[in-house]
Amino acid sequence: MAKPNYQYEKRQKDLAKKKKQEEKQKRKQLKHETPPAEGSGESPGEAQENPNQPPGAEQ
Repeated sequence: MAKPNYQYEKRQKDLAKKKKQEEKQKRKQLKHETPPAEGSGESPGEAQENPNQPPGAEQ
């Protein structure tokens, strides 16, 4: 019976771990590069209260 090659298994495990860490790092970079589109500097209450009314018109 052949004996297990532990060095090969360890190498494969390390490569998988390294690949996973690199993918995680890329996701973090993309997250920091692109700011969220939702927050455009206005709070949700300040964004058009009545969408049928033109901006600047009073009620």
